[in-house]
Amino acid sequence: MINLIGDAERVLKLNWRNGFTIPTSKLYPFQWNWDSGFISIGHSYFQLDYAIQELESLFSSQWENGMVPHIVFHSENEKTYFPNYDFWESNVNAGAPQRPKSSGITQPAVHGFVLENLLEKFPDNEKLIAFVKAIFPKVVKYHRFLYTYRDPEREGLMFIFHPWESGRDNSPLWDASLDRIVLNEEDLPKYERRDTSLAPSDERPTSYQYDRYVYLLQLGKKYNYDGEGIFEESPFLIQDTLMNVALIKSNQSLINIGKRFGMDVGELEEWQQQSMSRFKEKLWDSSLQTFAAYDLRGGHLVPHKEIGGLAALYAEIPTDEQAEQLNNYLQSLHTRGYYICPSFDVDSPLFDSKRYWRGPVWPQMNWMIYYGLKKYGFEDTARIVKSDLIELATKLGYYEYFESQKSLVENLSAGYGGSDFSWTAACTLDLIKEDS
Repeated sequence: MINLIGDAERVLKLNWRNGFTIPTSKLYPFQWNWDSGFISIGHSYFQLDYAIQELESLFSSQWENGMVPHIVFHSENEKTYFPNYDFWESNVNAGAPQRPKSSGITQPAVHGFVLENLLEKFPDNEKLIAFVKAIFPKVVKYHRFLYTYRDPEREGLMFIFHPWESGRDNSPLWDASLDRIVLNEEDLPKYERRDTSLAPSDERPTSYQYDRYVYLLQLGKKYNYDGEGIFEESPFLIQDTLMNVALIKSNQSLINIGKRFGMDVGELEEWQQQSMSRFKEKLWDSSLQTFAAYDLRGGHLVPHKEIGGLAALYAEIPTDEQAEQLNNYLQSLHTRGYYICPSFDVDSPLFDSKRYWRGPVWPQMNWMIYYGLKKYGFEDTARIVKSDLIELATKLGYYEYFESQKSLVENLSAGYGGSDFSWTAACTLDLIKEDS
């Protein structure tokens, strides 16, 4: 464990950029939204000031409408990433800050539960308490954006209009919706990917998928990234499990924080009551025995079992019976020779244990599922989830994500995606240090 702890500190320091942390050099050279949440937890073990600066830096990019973008381009000279700030043209929205530049979409709203996590670790730290009080209204404003602009029918469930928002870019969940997009050559601007020159192409999304990512980016830009036309026109319109799980979990954390410091939490409680109820009612798939995303354009649940539905444990959404079914599924994966939890259904013909979000193990998801299992008392399964991630990091290093089939890991010397990856170091470190 000593080596893992020391290496986690090395990775986080290596990727620190004078106020924020990049996920990894070259492949992701800017600041990413939900990455920063998990990364701040890692920094807190060595340098609490860095944890605070990480979130301050992220929220410096908040738009007037409340959105916190998924990428913050603190440097306009870095050219190894596509799409860069100039392709996003976020200034089509008058409320986007001129500096720092940003993307025009968002990512899972992890910031509320991250703040609560930091307060639990340092309950009496005056600087942290002052920071939490100062950023609290900004995080509430971000949630208000999601409930206002991404839930026009006021269901209590927000939608995404781009796979990148989900954090699970090329998950098979999105295949059917992306297939609705029939493109002609003139539908797309010319662009050049950079990711496949920095990571093996068989670990990355396909060109077919990337064309559709760019199309949806252009659609968002057409409507200034927050216009009603997105809801009306987008062929990709999903009420995603993970996005709503993170929002619900962070709602509750903000309610807890607000009550501690005497802040008004009435609006948060109204959101939370509606979201919890609607999530349980609408997104449980009894045939799959898991929660599933809802395709608003198609008018049906997306019929796949994957990591986002399991993450509902972290927000304490499932009933005890539903939680038991999710736990049984995780146990079955363990007995069948998988590190748990693969990001997609291992029995699906779409499962790919190497390609990004189509089957590998992702550390920040293990982190959420671990703490979710503990909330329901599934200590044995939680220990497996924790030990699996620690074993993968020990064998393969702090990579972006990992092979999920144990039989294949035996012949590997490294993980997949970017190396020296910040949230992998942060989440693994937190699980190691949890008991202390």
